[in-house]
Amino acid sequence: MKIHQWLKHTIKIFSHLQYPKHEAEILLGHVLKRSRSWIVAFDQTELSELNQMQLKNFVDRRSIGEPMAYILGKKEFWSLSLRVSPDTLIPRPDTEILVETVLTKIEKNHRYILDLGTGCGTIALALASICSDFHITAVDNSNKAIKIAKINALELSLNNIVFFYSDWFSKINKKFHIIVSNPPYVSLKEMKILKKNFIFEPIQALLSKKNGLQDIELIIKKSKKYLFNEGWLIIEHGWKQKCKVQFLFKKYNFFNIKSYKDYGGNDRVTIGQKK
Repeated sequence: MKIHQWLKHTIKIFSHLQYPKHEAEILLGHVLKRSRSWIVAFDQTELSELNQMQLKNFVDRRSIGEPMAYILGKKEFWSLSLRVSPDTLIPRPDTEILVETVLTKIEKNHRYILDLGTGCGTIALALASICSDFHITAVDNSNKAIKIAKINALELSLNNIVFFYSDWFSKINKKFHIIVSNPPYVSLKEMKILKKNFIFEPIQALLSKKNGLQDIELIIKKSKKYLFNEGWLIIEHGWKQKCKVQFLFKKYNFFNIKSYKDYGGNDRVTIGQKK
Protein backbone atom coordinates (compact mmCIF):
# COMPACT_ATOMS: atom_id res chain seq x y z
CA MET A 1 0.00 0.00 0.00
CA LYS A 2 1.27 3.46 -0.90
CA ILE A 3 1.23 6.43 1.47
CA HIS A 4 -1.56 8.27 -0.34
CA GLN A 5 -3.70 5.11 -0.34
CA TRP A 6 -3.14 4.56 3.36
CA LEU A 7 -4.03 8.18 4.12
CA LYS A 8 -7.27 8.01 2.14
CA HIS A 9 -8.25 4.77 3.89
CA THR A 10 -7.37 6.04 7.37
CA ILE A 11 -9.11 9.39 6.96
CA LYS A 12 -12.35 7.46 6.38
CA ILE A 13 -11.76 5.41 9.55
CA PHE A 14 -11.09 8.61 11.50
CA SER A 15 -14.18 10.39 10.12
CA HIS A 16 -15.69 10.52 13.64
CA LEU A 17 -12.70 12.50 14.91
CA GLN A 18 -12.49 16.28 14.72
CA TYR A 19 -9.35 16.37 12.55
CA PRO A 20 -9.09 13.03 10.71
CA LYS A 21 -6.46 14.06 8.15
CA HIS A 22 -4.26 15.77 10.71
CA GLU A 23 -4.35 12.77 13.08
CA ALA A 24 -3.63 10.31 10.27
CA GLU A 25 -0.60 12.36 9.23
CA ILE A 26 0.67 12.53 12.84
CA LEU A 27 0.60 8.74 13.14
CA LEU A 28 2.22 8.28 9.76
CA GLY A 29 4.97 10.79 10.58
CA HIS A 30 5.60 9.07 13.91
CA VAL A 31 5.98 5.60 12.37
CA LEU A 32 8.04 6.73 9.38
CA LYS A 33 10.00 9.31 11.41
CA ARG A 34 9.32 11.81 8.66
CA SER A 35 7.90 15.33 8.54
CA ARG A 36 4.49 16.22 7.14
CA SER A 37 6.14 17.97 4.18
CA TRP A 38 8.03 14.75 3.34
CA ILE A 39 4.81 12.75 3.50
CA VAL A 40 3.10 15.17 1.09
CA ALA A 41 6.07 15.19 -1.31
CA PHE A 42 6.58 11.41 -1.34
CA ASP A 43 3.03 10.11 -1.03
CA GLN A 44 3.69 7.53 -3.80
CA THR A 45 6.14 5.72 -1.50
CA GLU A 46 5.26 2.12 -0.65
CA LEU A 47 4.77 1.34 3.02
CA SER A 48 6.62 -1.71 4.28
CA GLU A 49 4.70 -4.56 5.90
CA LEU A 50 6.21 -3.64 9.26
CA ASN A 51 5.10 -0.02 8.86
CA GLN A 52 1.59 -1.16 7.94
CA MET A 53 1.41 -3.41 11.01
CA GLN A 54 2.54 -0.61 13.30
CA LEU A 55 0.08 1.81 11.74
CA LYS A 56 -2.82 -0.64 12.02
CA ASN A 57 -2.13 -1.02 15.73
CA PHE A 58 -2.09 2.77 16.22
CA VAL A 59 -5.21 3.33 14.10
CA ASP A 60 -7.14 0.67 16.01
CA ARG A 61 -6.18 2.25 19.32
CA ARG A 62 -7.03 5.78 18.21
CA SER A 63 -10.33 4.63 16.70
CA ILE A 64 -11.62 3.51 20.10
CA GLY A 65 -10.65 6.82 21.67
CA GLU A 66 -7.23 6.19 23.19
CA PRO A 67 -5.52 9.60 23.50
CA MET A 68 -2.92 10.37 20.89
CA ALA A 69 -0.42 11.18 23.65
CA TYR A 70 -0.49 7.59 24.94
CA ILE A 71 -0.14 6.17 21.44
CA LEU A 72 2.86 8.37 20.66
CA GLY A 73 4.20 8.09 24.22
CA LYS A 74 4.75 11.83 24.48
CA LYS A 75 3.02 15.19 24.88
CA GLU A 76 4.27 18.75 24.53
CA PHE A 77 3.98 21.09 27.51
CA TRP A 78 5.68 24.46 27.94
CA SER A 79 7.53 23.73 24.66
CA LEU A 80 8.99 20.59 26.24
CA SER A 81 8.42 17.14 24.74
CA LEU A 82 7.46 14.96 27.70
CA ARG A 83 7.14 11.21 27.88
CA VAL A 84 3.76 10.04 29.16
CA SER A 85 2.17 6.67 29.84
CA PRO A 86 -1.19 5.36 31.07
CA ASP A 87 0.34 5.66 34.56
CA THR A 88 0.41 9.46 34.23
CA LEU A 89 -2.13 12.11 33.37
CA ILE A 90 -1.75 13.77 30.00
CA PRO A 91 -0.51 17.36 30.48
CA ARG A 92 -3.20 19.94 29.62
CA PRO A 93 -2.43 23.38 28.17
CA ASP A 94 -4.47 25.04 30.94
CA THR A 95 -2.00 23.74 33.54
CA GLU A 96 0.52 26.19 32.10
CA ILE A 97 -1.43 28.77 34.14
CA LEU A 98 0.02 27.07 37.24
CA VAL A 99 3.55 27.54 35.94
CA GLU A 100 2.89 31.17 35.03
CA THR A 101 1.43 31.85 38.47
CA VAL A 102 4.43 30.31 40.25
CA LEU A 103 6.74 32.56 38.24
CA THR A 104 4.91 35.68 39.44
CA LYS A 105 5.50 34.67 43.08
CA ILE A 106 9.17 33.73 42.98
CA GLU A 107 11.48 36.25 44.62
CA LYS A 108 15.23 36.48 44.21
CA ASN A 109 16.23 34.39 47.22
CA HIS A 110 13.02 32.38 47.56
CA ARG A 111 13.47 29.53 45.14
CA TYR A 112 12.69 26.33 47.02
CA ILE A 113 9.64 24.80 45.33
CA LEU A 114 7.61 21.66 46.04
CA ASP A 115 5.48 20.07 43.30
CA LEU A 116 2.87 17.76 44.86
CA GLY A 117 1.49 14.99 42.63
CA THR A 118 4.00 15.60 39.87
CA GLY A 119 2.86 12.78 37.51
CA CYS A 120 5.19 12.76 34.52
CA GLY A 121 6.91 15.83 35.99
CA THR A 122 4.94 18.41 34.02
CA ILE A 123 5.06 21.41 36.36
CA ALA A 124 8.45 20.67 37.93
CA LEU A 125 10.13 20.18 34.55
CA ALA A 126 8.64 23.37 33.13
CA LEU A 127 9.90 25.36 36.12
CA ALA A 128 13.32 23.67 36.06
CA SER A 129 13.70 24.53 32.37
CA ILE A 130 13.16 28.22 33.10
CA CYS A 131 15.89 28.71 35.69
CA SER A 132 18.63 26.41 36.92
CA ASP A 133 18.66 28.30 40.24
CA PHE A 134 15.24 26.93 41.21
CA HIS A 135 15.56 24.10 43.76
CA ILE A 136 12.64 21.82 43.01
CA THR A 137 11.34 18.82 44.90
CA ALA A 138 8.67 16.81 43.08
CA VAL A 139 6.71 13.91 44.55
CA ASP A 140 3.98 11.48 43.59
CA ASN A 141 2.31 8.46 45.19
CA SER A 142 2.88 6.40 42.04
CA ASN A 143 6.33 4.87 41.59
CA LYS A 144 5.54 4.30 37.92
CA ALA A 145 4.83 8.00 37.44
CA ILE A 146 8.04 8.93 39.28
CA LYS A 147 9.99 6.67 36.91
CA ILE A 148 8.54 8.48 33.88
CA ALA A 149 9.29 11.88 35.46
CA LYS A 150 12.92 10.91 36.09
CA ILE A 151 13.31 9.77 32.48
CA ASN A 152 11.92 13.12 31.31
CA ALA A 153 14.39 15.04 33.48
CA LEU A 154 17.27 12.92 32.18
CA GLU A 155 16.28 13.37 28.53
CA LEU A 156 15.85 17.13 29.01
CA SER A 157 19.16 17.39 30.96
CA LEU A 158 17.44 19.10 33.88
CA ASN A 159 19.43 18.53 37.06
CA ASN A 160 17.75 20.88 39.54
CA ILE A 161 14.86 18.55 40.46
CA VAL A 162 14.67 15.73 42.99
CA PHE A 163 11.89 13.22 42.30
CA PHE A 164 10.73 10.68 44.88
CA TYR A 165 7.73 8.79 46.18
CA SER A 166 5.54 10.54 48.75
CA ASP A 167 1.84 10.30 49.52
CA TRP A 168 1.35 14.08 49.54
CA PHE A 169 3.51 15.22 52.50
CA SER A 170 4.25 11.78 53.96
CA LYS A 171 7.97 11.84 53.03
CA ILE A 172 8.51 15.60 53.14
CA ASN A 173 10.69 16.92 55.98
CA LYS A 174 11.63 20.48 55.04
CA LYS A 175 10.06 23.82 54.15
CA PHE A 176 9.53 25.60 50.85
CA HIS A 177 8.85 29.08 49.54
CA ILE A 178 6.24 27.78 47.10
CA ILE A 179 4.11 24.64 47.06
CA VAL A 180 2.32 23.96 43.78
CA SER A 181 -0.10 21.17 42.98
CA ASN A 182 -2.50 19.90 40.35
CA PRO A 183 -4.28 17.37 42.59
CA PRO A 184 -7.27 15.10 41.85
CA TYR A 185 -10.40 17.28 41.87
CA VAL A 186 -13.02 15.45 39.81
CA SER A 187 -16.04 14.36 41.88
CA LEU A 188 -17.67 10.95 41.57
CA LYS A 189 -20.73 12.60 40.02
CA GLU A 190 -18.61 14.37 37.41
CA MET A 191 -16.66 11.18 36.74
CA LYS A 192 -19.86 9.32 35.88
CA ILE A 193 -20.84 12.06 33.42
CA LEU A 194 -17.39 12.49 31.87
CA LYS A 195 -16.23 8.87 32.10
CA LYS A 196 -15.64 8.49 28.35
CA ASN A 197 -13.23 11.45 28.46
CA PHE A 198 -11.11 9.90 31.19
CA ILE A 199 -11.38 6.17 30.48
CA PHE A 200 -7.71 5.77 29.53
CA GLU A 201 -6.18 7.96 32.27
CA PRO A 202 -5.30 6.85 35.84
CA ILE A 203 -8.44 7.34 37.91
CA GLN A 204 -6.50 7.86 41.15
CA ALA A 205 -4.98 11.01 39.65
CA LEU A 206 -8.41 12.40 38.79
CA LEU A 207 -11.02 11.34 41.33
CA SER A 208 -11.35 12.92 44.77
CA LYS A 209 -14.00 12.39 47.45
CA LYS A 210 -16.08 15.11 49.14
CA ASN A 211 -17.30 16.48 45.79
CA GLY A 212 -13.75 16.59 44.42
CA LEU A 213 -12.36 18.60 47.35
CA GLN A 214 -10.88 15.99 49.70
CA ASP A 215 -7.32 16.15 48.38
CA ILE A 216 -7.41 19.92 47.93
CA GLU A 217 -8.47 20.41 51.55
CA LEU A 218 -5.81 18.02 52.81
CA ILE A 219 -3.11 19.92 50.89
CA ILE A 220 -4.31 23.32 52.11
CA LYS A 221 -4.57 22.10 55.71
CA LYS A 222 -1.15 20.44 55.87
CA SER A 223 0.87 22.76 53.64
CA LYS A 224 1.30 25.45 56.31
CA LYS A 225 3.67 23.13 58.16
CA TYR A 226 5.87 22.93 55.06
CA LEU A 227 5.81 26.58 53.96
CA PHE A 228 8.13 29.31 55.12
CA ASN A 229 6.39 32.39 56.54
CA GLU A 230 4.72 34.29 53.70
CA GLY A 231 5.23 31.28 51.42
CA TRP A 232 2.69 30.63 48.68
CA LEU A 233 0.40 27.68 48.02
CA ILE A 234 -0.79 27.46 44.40
CA ILE A 235 -3.46 24.91 43.45
CA GLU A 236 -5.26 23.94 40.26
CA HIS A 237 -8.95 23.03 40.69
CA GLY A 238 -12.19 22.47 38.80
CA TRP A 239 -13.85 25.39 37.07
CA LYS A 240 -16.83 25.33 39.46
CA GLN A 241 -14.75 25.02 42.62
CA LYS A 242 -13.31 28.53 43.00
CA CYS A 243 -15.57 29.71 45.86
CA LYS A 244 -15.20 26.48 47.83
CA VAL A 245 -11.42 26.45 47.39
CA GLN A 246 -11.17 30.09 48.45
CA PHE A 247 -13.25 29.22 51.52
CA LEU A 248 -10.78 26.43 52.40
CA PHE A 249 -7.83 28.82 52.10
CA LYS A 250 -9.61 31.20 54.51
CA LYS A 251 -10.57 28.33 56.83
CA TYR A 252 -6.89 27.44 57.28
CA ASN A 253 -5.82 31.06 57.76
CA PHE A 254 -4.16 31.90 54.45
CA PHE A 255 -4.22 35.50 53.21
CA ASN A 256 -3.76 37.27 49.86
CA ILE A 257 -6.15 34.71 48.39
CA LYS A 258 -6.77 35.11 44.68
CA SER A 259 -8.04 33.01 41.77
CA TYR A 260 -6.97 32.97 38.12
CA LYS A 261 -8.75 31.90 34.96
CA ASP A 262 -7.43 29.42 32.40
CA TYR A 263 -7.09 30.06 28.67
CA GLY A 264 -10.75 29.18 28.20
CA GLY A 265 -11.86 31.82 30.69
CA ASN A 266 -12.72 29.32 33.44
CA ASP A 267 -11.65 29.69 37.08
CA ARG A 268 -8.75 27.24 37.35
CA VAL A 269 -6.08 28.26 39.88
CA THR A 270 -6.31 29.64 43.42
CA ILE A 271 -3.42 30.88 45.52
CA GLY A 272 -2.91 31.85 49.13
CA GLN A 273 -0.07 33.03 51.34
CA LYS A 274 0.92 31.66 54.74
CA LYS A 275 0.64 34.12 57.63
